[in-house]
Amino acid sequence: MHQTTPSETALDASAVPADDPRASVAAQELHDRAPRGATSVPNSEGLRLLAVHAHPDDESSKGAAMMAAYADAGAEVMVATVTGGEAGSLLNPAAAEIQQCHRDLTGVRRREMAEAAQALGVQHVWLGFVDSGLPEGDPLPPLPFGSYAALPLETASAPLVRLIRRFRPHVVTCYDESGGYPHPDHIMSHQTTVEAYHAAGDAARYPDCGEPWEPQKLYYDRAFNPGRFRALHDALIAAGINSPFGERLARWESDERPDWLTNHEVTTQVPVGNFLEARDTALRAHRTQVDPDGFFFATPNDFLREVWPYDDFVLAHSRVETSIPENDLFSGLRGNP
Repeated sequence: MHQTTPSETALDASAVPADDPRASVAAQELHDRAPRGATSVPNSEGLRLLAVHAHPDDESSKGAAMMAAYADAGAEVMVATVTGGEAGSLLNPAAAEIQQCHRDLTGVRRREMAEAAQALGVQHVWLGFVDSGLPEGDPLPPLPFGSYAALPLETASAPLVRLIRRFRPHVVTCYDESGGYPHPDHIMSHQTTVEAYHAAGDAARYPDCGEPWEPQKLYYDRAFNPGRFRALHDALIAAGINSPFGERLARWESDERPDWLTNHEVTTQVPVGNFLEARDTALRAHRTQVDPDGFFFATPNDFLREVWPYDDFVLAHSRVETSIPENDLFSGLRGNP
């Protein structure tokens, strides 16, 4: 296995591009061994992980089982939710019957977030910014004044720098430069996380935000991994089960591939098969946003455990020696080669 040095893994905000030889080798090795890799994460006592998300419910749809797995293994896991999700729509038709949604959606979403955090066994903090909403129209309207995505980068990053210096995470996760999908708050949360990750250890930057702390690894969540959807689709069809992924894959694999779908190759697959039910419980806690009969629950967990029992990530930056492919976000921080 090729051993990487800190300088080799310092890939910064561009993460691992598809044409990077290490990335293609890692992707092939991950494909060849899936799902025959590790089945659980190692004991993680003394380690800390910070996951940054734009809105309440994002943490449950992206990397939730990973967080539950590490929390169960003894790590301190914290979710930082950047905005309150005030501009979210009622995506679950049944939620319209909850009268509080029509007079205090923000309060409902705070209660949902607390329930989801409890289901995952993680700590949680609000960064306190205002949801920018998803602009629609042609041309797109300007973002609301004072909303998160409309703020200067340093203004939007300072609370996250302060949190990193207080919580002192070894690993930070966020979305890639597309935001996972092109919501302005998702894109801004990527930008602020990259900024905070690199600035938090520099005493000369953000001097009013606490004592410096330097996280060791930065990962991009790869929840929208086309390889995962293709593997699940093919396995479902082979088993004679209707696949919910066909239309999406046809679009992604054609000339209609959306511009926001990035080409980063997965470098790290965290085994989460034993924590899919915790993820589901957290998702259902966000009852205003998640339809309990919707897309997230279209593939049975027992099937996922057989075909793709992983949460996928891209190693974007590392200050420690590691090797890819990985099956542990803390690889290199445990004395591993």
